[in-house]
Amino acid sequence: MNGYVYLLVAIVAELLGTNFLKLTNGFTKLLPTLISLLSYGFAFYFLSLVVKNIPINIAYAIWSGVGIILMTVISVFVFHNPINVPTVLGILFITLGVILVNLFGVSH
Repeated sequence: MNGYVYLLVAIVAELLGTNFLKLTNGFTKLLPTLISLLSYGFAFYFLSLVVKNIPINIAYAIWSGVGIILMTVISVFVFHNPINVPTVLGILFITLGVILVNLFGVSH
């Protein structure tokens, strides 16, 4: 499998784990806790496969940047968390950083 496919799986698993983390109510609800922990396990397993083929700085920049962006979107539309201009600007800077690392990083 391509490293970027593994990275996509790692991102989806991390997002699933984070969403269920909110539903665990401090790890007091068994099913959301199990799903969250298993999802994080899958996320880190696939991230370990990613770094075999993609430099870790590039992989982590993409993983964290895409995760932050998608988790923000999910938190606004699913959990109805408020968002403000500084948050949007911060996310834009993160996105720009991920793009710059990928285009001009040392491994390129």
